[in-house]
Formats: sequence, C-alpha cells, structure tokens
Amino acid sequence: MTERRVARLDPSMRAMVRTRRELFYDAGADPAIDRPAHVRSGSGLAWLGSRLVIAQDDASFLALLDASLAHVSSITLDHVVDGARQFDAVRGNKKQKLDLEACSVLTCDGREVLVAWGSGSLPARERLVVLERDADRARVVEAQSLYASLRARIEFAGSEMNIEGAAPIGGDRVRIFQRGNGAPHGDLVPIDAMGDLDLRALLAWIADPTRPVPALRDVVQWDLGRVSDVRLTFTDACPAPGGSIAYLAAAEASPDAIEDGVVVGVAMGVIDARGEARYALVTTPDGAPFVGKCEGLAWVPGATGKRALVVVDRDDPGAPSELLELDLEGFPNGS
Repeated sequence: MTERRVARLDPSMRAMVRTRRELFYDAGADPAIDRPAHVRSGSGLAWLGSRLVIAQDDASFLALLDASLAHVSSITLDHVVDGARQFDAVRGNKKQKLDLEACSVLTCDGREVLVAWGSGSLPARERLVVLERDADRARVVEAQSLYASLRARIEFAGSEMNIEGAAPIGGDRVRIFQRGNGAPHGDLVPIDAMGDLDLRALLAWIADPTRPVPALRDVVQWDLGRVSDVRLTFTDACPAPGGSIAYLAAAEASPDAIEDGVVVGVAMGVIDARGEARYALVTTPDGAPFVGKCEGLAWVPGATGKRALVVVDRDDPGAPSELLELDLEGFPNGS
C-alpha cells in the first residue's frame, strides 16, 4: 500500500510577495532563431554556479540571469520544429513543445550539472535538457524509456503524467514531484506524489541512455489542501536546510494536464525530514491572495528560508514571465 500524507495549513508561516519584475532578454528578440524579446512561461528555477537558470515550458531556450539578477541572456536549445522554437495554441504547434517544467542542479564527484525535465504529458515532452556548469550549450536527451518506467508506476503517475518538480536530497537521491492536475481515465485518478531516483544511476543513464533506467522508489502520495474548493497541486520543489524540501503548489482549475486553467491561489510549503508538510498561502503586501501561477522556486543567496525567488508563468505567449521575491516566515533556514 502506497503511503498517503496530508499537508497542513500553518498560520505561523508567511509567504508574501516583496517585489515583482517582468523578464526581458537584454539582447531583445532574435527572429533568426525564433526567440521573443521576453522570457515565456517560466516553469523551473535553479542556481547553477553564479547563474540563475529559468526553464520555459513553451520556448526552446533556457533563460539565464546573472548573480545580480539584473541581466537576462539565453541559451538556444536544439529543439526546433519547422523553424519554430516558440510553441502555443495560436501557432497551432503547442503539442510539439518540450514543456520543461522542473529543473535542479545535481552534484556528483565534484561535477555540477543542471537537469531540466519535460512534463511527460505527451510524447514530445519526454525529454531532458542537460547543462553543465559554465557551459554555453545545453544537450537535449531523448528520455522515452525513463518516462515509460515512471508512467508504469501508476501509484506515482496516476491518470496523467505531469512531472513538475525535482530536487536533490541526501546527497545520493533525486526526488521528483508529480502534479495531480490531470483528468481521470477509467479507474485512474490524478495524483500528487513524490518518489526518489538514485542520483548516480540517473546521471549514468543520462550519459548513456542505453543503460537500464534508474528505478523509482519510496513513492508517497499527497493531499496538499484546497483553495476555494480547487486542489493545490505541486508546481516545483527545491532543497531546504535540515534535509527538508520546499515546494510550490497552485490551485488551478485546469481540465487536464495539457490545458491551462484559472489559478485561485498558490501555496509555498515545506516537507521536513520526517515527511510532515505544512504550508502558507502566498499573499500580496496588502494580504490578498496572490493568484499568478508560481512554477519555479529558488532561494535568494544568503537568505535561505527567509527570502525566495519564484518565477511566474502567465499562460500568455505575449506576456513576459515575472520573477518574484518573497519574504518568508516560519520556513527552515540555515542560520
């Protein structure tokens, strides 16, 4: 029997939007490579050395912010379909996007590498993007066998696969997070869950995908709470002090794992080393609920547990993603 846990709304915790900024590339648009002037649909966030990397779910670019967070550049990905690197319903090519929804930095034997995960919700989205520290090119890895292995674990994937978070934990594992915003299919229902992959085995498989895929273990299902009767579902995760994991969850009234919906609330929470979860709803400075779709999470350097960076996917190809800074109370910190 798969363990199922319930997250608790904790009134002693606070997550308040301190600042918000729209993200535009310093170099502007580049029609030759089909890059827009702005960062589209930011969906994952992680520090790789002194660079903050933003994965995008509907554009074949990684966005890079420098340590000051003042300058935005990009790395072009080798995923282009009929000359397009932007994918959306208006262009009619939405199903061909990589749908990168999570990224994390993995460290092994002194080597740091960022791995961004496709959601797995469609065949085109069963890919990983790999970026080495200080590199200016990334590699797209075909990962159908890995995703097939994850999908076969129905206690993890539920009715529709939708990987939305990944975080290293314990120095030897990568914890991945399934978002349960899909539609039911027969006896299968959408599930929020987490499970662990062996870090060395994953990196070895990425280097040589003909090897056996790493096995998912220690699956736990989650009830993350509700906002206005809409389920909160995982949208990202990152390591936190003391062996804990910080996470984001959005209450989005979406019909399935592919179509977007109205967001009625967002939570930031923590799963501690004992496996207990508590959370706060994200608010604006005046105390109102923040209803942007928060999809990527990282810490402000030197302020772990006290201030966080969050990227917002505005679900509009013409609107730039936003980078938020949150003031936090009640989260584990390194002090």
